Amino acid sequence: MNYTHDVIVIGGGAAGLTAAGGCALFGLRTALIEGHKMGGECLNNGCVPSKALIASARRAAEAREEKRAGVQLAAPVVDWSGVHKHVHDAIAHIEPHDSVERFEEMGCEVIQDWAKITGPKEVTVGGRKLTAPRIVIATGSGPLVPPIPGLDDVPYLTNENLFDLTEQPDHLVIIGGGVIGMEMAQSFRRLGSEVTVIEPGNVLGRDDRDSAAIVKSVMEDEGVRFVQGKAAKVSGGEGAITVSTDGGEEVSGSHLLIAVGRKARTEGYGLEELGIALGKNGIKVDQRRRTNLKHIYAIGDCREGPRLTHVSGYEGSNVVLEIALGLPAKADFKALPWCTYTEPEVAQIGMTEQEASEKLGDKLTVVTEGFDHNERAIAEGLTKGHLKVMLKGHKVVGASICGVNAGELLLPFTQMITGKSGTFDVGGAIISYPTRSEITKAAAFAAWEPTVFGPWPKRWVAFLAKIRRMF
Repeated sequence: MNYTHDVIVIGGGAAGLTAAGGCALFGLRTALIEGHKMGGECLNNGCVPSKALIASARRAAEAREEKRAGVQLAAPVVDWSGVHKHVHDAIAHIEPHDSVERFEEMGCEVIQDWAKITGPKEVTVGGRKLTAPRIVIATGSGPLVPPIPGLDDVPYLTNENLFDLTEQPDHLVIIGGGVIGMEMAQSFRRLGSEVTVIEPGNVLGRDDRDSAAIVKSVMEDEGVRFVQGKAAKVSGGEGAITVSTDGGEEVSGSHLLIAVGRKARTEGYGLEELGIALGKNGIKVDQRRRTNLKHIYAIGDCREGPRLTHVSGYEGSNVVLEIALGLPAKADFKALPWCTYTEPEVAQIGMTEQEASEKLGDKLTVVTEGFDHNERAIAEGLTKGHLKVMLKGHKVVGASICGVNAGELLLPFTQMITGKSGTFDVGGAIISYPTRSEITKAAAFAAWEPTVFGPWPKRWVAFLAKIRRMF
């Protein structure tokens, strides 16, 4: 067959950009198709704007603390137009990294239009028919909007329009206590809005329960209100919206944010007509991210599985190995990290304590180190939080961290879980003093402490001491 391209990538977010850029740099004729904005969710209404907003909120929180460590600060004055500008300046600053021009320089043919797969190896876009022996679907996900009675009749926010607000909400009501809900709840509260979070289960439900409890307590102290319950009905209108819960409570606010999860974007791309198998929330794939049509891959948020920007980039790289180099690359998530950027942060890699307990039973050992014993944290006066390390013997199977910059402490655990390093190596490493990363060394050494100071080493020490006393 006379193909127009070697590979066609549909979607210009983290997954698609990595896959298309890598294939093009290897010299493959690569078509990159994006129907909306280059950079996808992460750049335009996800990671970048949310972290920029969190940065503004942190500055306000620091000033609001008035006096700490002997230094008096003035109360913060929040200029919402300035906050809005900071958020969009961050997006604009990073945009060139994901731009059409940059990927054309790499060798991609970038087509800005909506695509549809119209044959096993054919994609129609902008009136053109493209063909390739390999197709990569990277269409991402969008906010999941639950079928709450009355929701369609009131104005509501999702992450897709939240960062376009030109006026600060007086009272932001958030349905959902997951990552987005918690990060935005703390940020808007710190910037001066009243905030109420409605969540039927545990906040940060996929994280360590002790870590989530610390964050919730901090946020409550800062003035965030939590309501346990499921949103049963929404009523009202612009500037005055009421959410009624299944427990009979009514919460009224000026703005409503829906943050209950993500939904894979799979409709309108010709997948069902082609016979590509779909799961409950995304395209079904194997470990190599191949669909049931093995020459078509699905990577990133559009497929079933974890929805994280770094996972999308990882899968994009794997697809490059598959398509460009012919090297089978299976996704391996046993050392999957993630972080929620509240303050304190909640970071996780591998199994949580609950998951490890269910899987390992009495073979599990949990080592816990508190930041209240970390000398850098003590010197800073920021000791909330802890590190938990889940062990099977001396092998790390997971780690949960809650504290300042917790996400920055995950890297050594990637190496330990994958076997590229071990607790003995880390426990004996020289760590710069004073740093928060010393807590990692302390936990790693604690894994070996019963062995190092066990009966046989003590007998050997006693024997050597006895010999020395004889001379």
